[in-house]
Amino acid sequence: MCGIAGWVDFERDLTRERATADAMTRTMSCRGPDAGGLWTDPHAAIGHRRLSVIDLEGGKQPMLAEEDGRTLAVLTFSGEIYNYRELRSDLVSRGHRFLTRSDTEVVLRAYLQWGADFVTKLNGMFAFAIWDTRKEELLLVRDRMGVKPLYYFPTPHGVLFGSEPKAILANPEVPRRVNADGLSEILDMVKTPEHAVFTGMFEVRPGHLVRVRRQGLTKHRYWALEAREHTDSLDQTIITVRELLEDIVSRQLISDVPLCSLLSGGLDSSAVTALAAKALRNQGAGPVRSFSVDFVGAAENFVPDPLRSTPDAPFVRDLAELVEADHKEILLDSDDLSSSEVRAAVLAATDLPPVWYGDLWPSLYLLFQAVRRRSTVALSGESADELFGGYSWFHDPEVLTAETFPWLTSTPGPFYDGTPLFDNRLLTRLDLPGRRSDSYHDAIAETPVLPGESGLEKRMRELTYLNLTRFVNTLLDRKDRMSMAVGLEVRVPFCDHRLVEYVFNAPWSMKTFDGREKSLLRAATRNVLPQSIVERVKAPYPSTQDSGYEKKLRDRFAEVVSGGKAPILPLLDLGRVQDRLTRPVSTESTQITRIDLEVPLSLNAWLESYDVTLDV
Repeated sequence: MCGIAGWVDFERDLTRERATADAMTRTMSCRGPDAGGLWTDPHAAIGHRRLSVIDLEGGKQPMLAEEDGRTLAVLTFSGEIYNYRELRSDLVSRGHRFLTRSDTEVVLRAYLQWGADFVTKLNGMFAFAIWDTRKEELLLVRDRMGVKPLYYFPTPHGVLFGSEPKAILANPEVPRRVNADGLSEILDMVKTPEHAVFTGMFEVRPGHLVRVRRQGLTKHRYWALEAREHTDSLDQTIITVRELLEDIVSRQLISDVPLCSLLSGGLDSSAVTALAAKALRNQGAGPVRSFSVDFVGAAENFVPDPLRSTPDAPFVRDLAELVEADHKEILLDSDDLSSSEVRAAVLAATDLPPVWYGDLWPSLYLLFQAVRRRSTVALSGESADELFGGYSWFHDPEVLTAETFPWLTSTPGPFYDGTPLFDNRLLTRLDLPGRRSDSYHDAIAETPVLPGESGLEKRMRELTYLNLTRFVNTLLDRKDRMSMAVGLEVRVPFCDHRLVEYVFNAPWSMKTFDGREKSLLRAATRNVLPQSIVERVKAPYPSTQDSGYEKKLRDRFAEVVSGGKAPILPLLDLGRVQDRLTRPVSTESTQITRIDLEVPLSLNAWLESYDVTLDV
């Protein structure tokens, strides 16, 4: 895993801009702490920071393809290609010679063999840029599910790009401005494809490539979810899901550095951990190493809330004992979560205000920081809920008729509304409901359906599509930023496009055949899991229930308001703020009770730290 950055300008000699290009690249040091490099020619500067995972001695970047002393193409690559060994064998049979064992060189050689179409042959998570010196053309490519991030900023004569916004913002020619549309993107939990919040900046959309030439910039989709008739029986579907998962997990265990799994005691992470343990045993390798997170006093004081009915710890122990994992529990407390140093690190990693999920950002950062001390690569259970139908909103009849995104319905409660303390005039100008409605109908319009498909099956296909293209992105972004902030690579087996394509097209009746959520996944992995986890009801990533944490948020918010100079103040309704600050602290503190404090605090810290100009 790595960080990439670069600059293409067809009217400027970029060999004279090495200092700026180097500054852009150095912002990616957290993503790639092991090595770095920068290559320039008159119209391109290609930078790279490396986290060494495969072929530690080889695989240095930017990587050049040369012939007779002439550079043909230059690659800066972030991610992992899980089928690189098969592709390498194919390329060798076609006459290609390799100098390293890395998957990076396979990507570069595949481009030389097949051109831009080679991306359809890749299985993995990736974001990369290829500068073709023969054509003077840049390709920016992102994986199918958007596991790895990639941003770009078009300029009058080229483009700036990077794994994170900070790489682009390091170029002095990029203004730090955010308009009303960008602020709306922050305040509403709806991910708009390609939207990057900063004015003039974009994300490469998952499954797309961006081509930059002298004539201009064009975008091309190389992959999208498609509606296909599912002809397998239920038994065969369960077998196929299991076979796919075993192959995926086995491939994603490839690493030349210590590897582990992230274990929550839920079905998703337990299935990944159990299959990883099985594959490692078959390889004659040691026990699977696993990590979980919890909070000091949580086991003794847990109280069921609207989001979580059971604590994680007992289920984690059940799985760890069954597969004989080398397991470690990471315990956090409220001081850890509210630490100003940790909050600053989270903000620096995101480049955007981490307004949603509240304490899940710092807790995930601290978990990954602890994991990184013992491992460089981790496997995660992300995106199983979106794919197999795990969330409560998949199973609420009211959601079926709601013309909005399911996670914004009454099913999850007011957790997703972080605007109660904002000024009504601002909210009227932003028109979040109207923007949300437009975004929802755009997403529904692009959902693929089978000819004649209607009723419940059509609606559940739409809900699954919304989750896979508009919701999981926020979780993948959070996972990526918090892990790469500490130089940890996190792999997501459930994002393998083969599994996604197959399960997306399985009928809803199969996905709920036993009357439960995630029926196919449960049936496919039942024989490697303890019964307690097979029967467990979905519970999201844990959040602290310590009321002391909410009090710390209150105290910090009071300081912000009383200072009189905070950039957030013109956006707030100070009357409602004062009412909130004088209200008694909830004795049953949850994400729901705290989100109205988390959002303005995060937004204020971002406005201050990033010197953002709001054009609203």
